Amino acid sequence: MEEKLFDSEREVMEVIWEEDGITAREVARILSEKTGWNKNTTYTVIKKCIRKGWVERREPGFMCHALISREQARRNDTEEFVNRVFGGSVPLLFSALLSEKKMSKEEIAHLKQMIDEME
Repeated sequence: MEEKLFDSEREVMEVIWEEDGITAREVARILSEKTGWNKNTTYTVIKKCIRKGWVERREPGFMCHALISREQARRNDTEEFVNRVFGGSVPLLFSALLSEKKMSKEEIAHLKQMIDEME
């Protein structure tokens, strides 16, 4: 399993996933507008993402390229959550989800279809 993607790292990754091949300066500008971060904060988080192997830095211009897909990050987060909260049991996860919310017939049908496709 990959290392955990922290919230600040996810903020940076979301920008890079949206515009792969973006400069660190542009990531900093976008996150300054979105979150109020200063340039140093953004660069520090980008460098953490590089160390963890999620982003590749290319020159010239400190170009940032994602090395992990958004979907892979979601899978890693889901696996970590299921392991931590439900002892790795997907049935326990679904039991908890289904017991908390009334589902429409369409939602139930969609879940059944997803399960049928997995078999």
